[in-house]
Amino acid sequence: FILGPVIFSVILSICYLFVLLVSAVVLDEYAKTEGAWILSLVKREYSVGTVLECAIKCNIEPAFTCRSFMYVEKDQECLTIPANGKIESVLRRTSTSLYEKKEYLMECVNGIGMDYRGTKSKTNSGKTCQRWASKYPHKPKYALMTPSTHPKADLESNFCRNPDGDSKGPWCYTTDPDTRWETCNVQNCSEECMHCSGKNYRGKISTTENGYTCQHWNAQKPHNHGYIPSALLEKYLEENYCRNPDGDPRPWCFTTSPSKRWDFCSIPRCTSDPPRVVEELTCATGDGSAYRGTIGVTASGKACQVWATQTPQQHNRTPDNYPCKGLELNYCRNPDHEKMPWCFTTDPETRWEYCKVPSCGDVPGPDYAAPPPAEEDCYVGDGTDYRGMVTETISGKRCQSWSSMTPHSHNKTPQVFPKADLRRNLCRNPDGDRAPWCYTTDPSVRWEFCSVNRCPTAPNIWSQMLSLILFSVDWLSDCKVGNGGTYRGPTSMTMLGVTCQSWSAQSPHQHASFTPESHPDKGMESNNCRNPDNDVNGPWCYTTDRNQKWDYCQIPDCAGLKCGQPVTKPRRCFGRIVGGCVSKPHSWPWQISLRTNTGVHFCGGTLIAPQWVLTAVHCLESSKRPSAYMVVLGTHTEGANEPSKQERKLEKLILGPGETDIALLKLESPAIINDKVLPACLPEKDYVVPPGTECYVTGWGETQGTGGEGLLKETGFPVIENKVCNRPAYLNNRIKDHEMCAGNIEGGADSCQGDSGGPLVCHAQNTFVLQGVTSWGLGCANAMKPGVYVRVSKFTDWINSQIKMNS
Repeated sequence: FILGPVIFSVILSICYLFVLLVSAVVLDEYAKTEGAWILSLVKREYSVGTVLECAIKCNIEPAFTCRSFMYVEKDQECLTIPANGKIESVLRRTSTSLYEKKEYLMECVNGIGMDYRGTKSKTNSGKTCQRWASKYPHKPKYALMTPSTHPKADLESNFCRNPDGDSKGPWCYTTDPDTRWETCNVQNCSEECMHCSGKNYRGKISTTENGYTCQHWNAQKPHNHGYIPSALLEKYLEENYCRNPDGDPRPWCFTTSPSKRWDFCSIPRCTSDPPRVVEELTCATGDGSAYRGTIGVTASGKACQVWATQTPQQHNRTPDNYPCKGLELNYCRNPDHEKMPWCFTTDPETRWEYCKVPSCGDVPGPDYAAPPPAEEDCYVGDGTDYRGMVTETISGKRCQSWSSMTPHSHNKTPQVFPKADLRRNLCRNPDGDRAPWCYTTDPSVRWEFCSVNRCPTAPNIWSQMLSLILFSVDWLSDCKVGNGGTYRGPTSMTMLGVTCQSWSAQSPHQHASFTPESHPDKGMESNNCRNPDNDVNGPWCYTTDRNQKWDYCQIPDCAGLKCGQPVTKPRRCFGRIVGGCVSKPHSWPWQISLRTNTGVHFCGGTLIAPQWVLTAVHCLESSKRPSAYMVVLGTHTEGANEPSKQERKLEKLILGPGETDIALLKLESPAIINDKVLPACLPEKDYVVPPGTECYVTGWGETQGTGGEGLLKETGFPVIENKVCNRPAYLNNRIKDHEMCAGNIEGGADSCQGDSGGPLVCHAQNTFVLQGVTSWGLGCANAMKPGVYVRVSKFTDWINSQIKMNS
């Protein structure tokens, strides 16, 4: 009697663990992609309570070979289909998860390949395979090799298969009347080899060609680096395996030897055919990597150098190093992920230049004729006309470039939607969805809505009175933090204006997953918008509209004066300070002007706390006396005649450790924090910004006569990993570990004299973080000479200890 409840509890626990184990095993057979949907004419629909039940339905599907299934948790809807992303197009759909059987995604064979279920459909000699169900041009002998005679062999298309256990591996009947059948050259799964330059290499070699053991990609010792697996999911930086995330000639890795930062790996080339490129002969799409035309002159009219030669420019972009990039003669190409086709030039004074290759379709190239960014980074209506600069989803994921097909292939391209302004990876709404969105760089999440707020509308007198009432009652505050999982506000209407159905009601829509009983701690007592499943897009509800089961609610973010979150949203101009964009007044409220005690501006700096500023040591060369300087905050003009101006004398100068170019300035009295004066956030200790991250520099520096003098200017450009920046053609090993590079390799965007000491801030999770202090460069905005910045994350301990010691 006493042990009965205990034994029962133990049995329940064992059963629960068994269910979890079965669930993990079954679902591990599938690759999951959030926000994805395959439109298939052939499908079976089921109503199930869990994704595990849906997976089991797919595994035992009697009507066809189930290659994938889709599950909608809010609707408890399960659809099994015979297709997957290799057979049919993958579309966008909110709150839908696509699960694809991994065995049908593999493009390699085990043993003789009887289990091969890939999509290769050409033979060794390049002949196209005949459909297995077809009798033309070759009738299968005795009708032995057909879908009906071999139902488990997956003979449903014209893909290479091995239904009869041929020792040579997968084969097919061909569409050539003179060749009845041939084997297919499919790579062996156990074969460690690479195609082309190894960009898609996913093997497990972890030793370099010189015998060094590879450092784990998620480790920062012994070598700090920016190739962070969680930030670059599309690069598949697993364990310590050799990879090629930056367009080098072949895979490489950082090593575990402190004396050897990185080294190439020795990986043989595959004997199977490389992925085929649909060649573009007269124009280029996206970054032009598929362009195979015959233009051999740069945009400025210089003749291109033959890729196979080393005169006058020495280089490693050779046909041998990049065998799949079409490096023929001297034709313009893009072998290494630049933004458009380019070439080395025959002019000894000009190493390389971009080429003027026409874009396919009626749209400009990636950055040509870019319209000015919107003044307000918010959207009206459904955001179809949104032209802001946000490049991050609501859950913090980086957006994939619209012209890129990696990691997600799609048809939302600048050519298909020429009026949608699908530049770079900017959030847009080309297809009339409810808000701006983008494809993500996370292979497991196809798309998400973006971190863009709806523009506020002018309130009427009644809404103003209601706001005052709500503001006075804290527990009714109608705003959300993050994804709104803790939201308990009163909103009970969807973003389209439909009243919410009570969570306890089962009419007009039946549901069992989300009720007050199933989620007692989620505040679901009424029909208020809630987020019981932690949906990244925020609170939602079932609706009282019989034709719309559920929808999201429009809940604003809870705002406040927080570091790195300016009240006036920045323009986020992708131009340049030298000839760049004038900033919106007070949109970079941490920017300070460092001046002589007579009021002459000469350097920049960043407010990091009410009484502390970060700048560069070289800005303090004229004097080490605090009385020689003053700081001006809260201004947009160099003249500093705005009423918002705050002036502070300096109490102390603290130079950085060693000979590093970083310094702390203590103000005589703290700055007044408001909407025009606000600190930037400091980064995590030793954090290395991933390459390609979009960051921004601001300053009143030299504009070289291009206009905007006397006004704060800004530019945005990507971070460049130190490994790349230290290449001989760039800054030739001048960059130290405590420094970082940022800029456009082709030049045109940079900081300049007078910007020194100012901020390099990077945007993440709706916050600007100070990652760099403007330090030095070889000229201003020169090609292949990006700007150099002190890496602030290397000094967070020093900054915090100095502030604590001198407070």
